Amino acid sequence: MRPKEPEPGPDEVEGALIRRGDPGYETARSRAVWNARLPGRFPEVVVRAASEADVAHAVRYARAHGLRVAPRSGGHNWSGSALRDDSLLLDLSGLRECRLTPATATAPATATVEPAATGQELVAALTPQDLAFPVGHCPSVAVGGFLLSGGLGWNSRAWGVSCADVVEIRAVTADGRTVTCSEREHSDLFWAARGAGPGFCAVVTRFRLALHPHPASIMTTNLTFPMAELAPVTEWTEQVASGLPPYVEVAFVLQPAGPDPDGTPELRLTVGATAFAATQREALRALAPFDDCPFGTLTRQPPVPTSFATLHEGAAVLWPPLHRYAADTLWSDESYPTQLGRIAEVVARAPSGKSLVLSPVRPVSTEPALLRDMSFAPLGTSYLVPYAVWEDPDEDRANEQWLRDVMAAADPRGEGRHYIAETDLEAGADRPRRSYTPAAWDRLQEIKAQWDPDNVFHSYRAP
Repeated sequence: MRPKEPEPGPDEVEGALIRRGDPGYETARSRAVWNARLPGRFPEVVVRAASEADVAHAVRYARAHGLRVAPRSGGHNWSGSALRDDSLLLDLSGLRECRLTPATATAPATATVEPAATGQELVAALTPQDLAFPVGHCPSVAVGGFLLSGGLGWNSRAWGVSCADVVEIRAVTADGRTVTCSEREHSDLFWAARGAGPGFCAVVTRFRLALHPHPASIMTTNLTFPMAELAPVTEWTEQVASGLPPYVEVAFVLQPAGPDPDGTPELRLTVGATAFAATQREALRALAPFDDCPFGTLTRQPPVPTSFATLHEGAAVLWPPLHRYAADTLWSDESYPTQLGRIAEVVARAPSGKSLVLSPVRPVSTEPALLRDMSFAPLGTSYLVPYAVWEDPDEDRANEQWLRDVMAAADPRGEGRHYIAETDLEAGADRPRRSYTPAAWDRLQEIKAQWDPDNVFHSYRAP
């Protein structure tokens, strides 16, 4: 008779294993969410992994103690998916190595990145080597959750969704094994890893990334308009954007501007455009249509040179740390003038002046070759993300309601689709399913049943 294997214990973990009630538990729990609005959910155990081996030990420990596992890379999921009751919170924040493999005569350069490395750190490693990757727009977003959800990064109209450049992963499965996955090896798990987000049925410990030549010239411009110009400006911008090269990223930002002299809530609309070009002349030529904008502006910044690091600095102003956040997403087949026109008055009445709606124009390439073999798919021709941003806990209810009001205005029939990375999982039980095509959703359930038949890993949160 085969002797029973001993249960894994805390002494096998190189990092830290903290049980509920231990000193440091609340700090470990609160660190799991970047958002200052901390959900009232309490894991039984927190494991701070110090290595890939720790991840495998943690999964086996959870199985032996009847706990389900919820991984956390950077904690930027607005719904706090990593925090679950009666679970093992697997904190991967110590796994942040980024290692470059230079190009050879037969192979291009790649980066091997652990899940907690941030976009800011990846930029710092790649830029001196004249290389680039479509990292997330917010500098502190870790690559783990970002890539698992698909990844709508910088210059994704040209480079495609960020997970298209994931060529291989290492993952710990529900039975505690560590496997390598690619299009050739465990291809079903690899397909799921490129888009499944917080419902992925394993823990990725390492990504191998294909890289891009760094754009020789990055230039940006923006124009700000009053609320009265919203309809003509959005129509004009959508038409202009449709004729621009794919390396130009265009986005609308709507923010409350406070009341006008009569006390009526006002709004400001910013149109931003950034070119990731081969030369400065090419970048200026691509941005030239914005110099000829026929509408009066409140402010106008002419094209200026910038960098990924500087773009990240600007994003950090819009999404500051130590704030409370709620967010949701909407893919739609309606036009930007229709979508933004519907929500303008609601946005203007935001209880916090820091709240905003981001609406990138064609946020990601729809080239079939860049969407091959992945669970992610763009689910509409227009896209928007409202962010409620505030500081006072007493204002939670008002800001959460504002977010729901914006979504109700944008999607009055409730038929829109969502993006799993930032959708409000508390808003409806159908949110995860509506973040995928029907075929992709069915396949994700099949892969979950195959790789995690005992439901060791928590899947998508629901209300």
